[in-house]
Amino acid sequence: MPTWNSRGLRGSTLEELVNRTNEKYRDQGLALIQKIPTPITPVKMDKEHRQITLAYFDQRSTVDYIGAVQGIPVCFDAKECVTDTFPLHNIHAHQMEFMKAFEAQGGVAFFLLSYTGRNEMYYMRFVQMERFWKRAEEGGRKSFRYEELDPEFFMHSRTGVLVPYLEMLQKDLDLREET
Repeated sequence: MPTWNSRGLRGSTLEELVNRTNEKYRDQGLALIQKIPTPITPVKMDKEHRQITLAYFDQRSTVDYIGAVQGIPVCFDAKECVTDTFPLHNIHAHQMEFMKAFEAQGGVAFFLLSYTGRNEMYYMRFVQMERFWKRAEEGGRKSFRYEELDPEFFMHSRTGVLVPYLEMLQKDLDLREET
């Protein structure tokens, strides 16, 4: 049997964990977050099984998730990384532009990173990603290292909440109030 090997399935483990977490948060009345599907145009269909067998992307997607947490608009992207070095080419300029504009409108943008080799998850504030992004644009590293991350924003799964990003969102909001 042939092996399915698709770059499009990268991150699907993290996204499944985030989807389950979002369901839990919704059920508890804490947040309403939606996964944003990537718009595609089907080219070939298997009518018998009602499946798309070939398609192309209509446009670049912006972020993976968008919604509201207790009245606060949020958007975020979920990324997986096998090694301790996260290449910035996994983030696209149009995503950074969207998130910057989202924050300018009073929303909160962030990234959820899964370091699969370490079995650790990290909440990256947009302002932190923006610093790494600018460093790369100015000729610096085109990646960031695990050691550069703020230890306060590592998340630890607990019963019922697989990706407890609301706790980190609260830390993010607290830091915003301080500055």
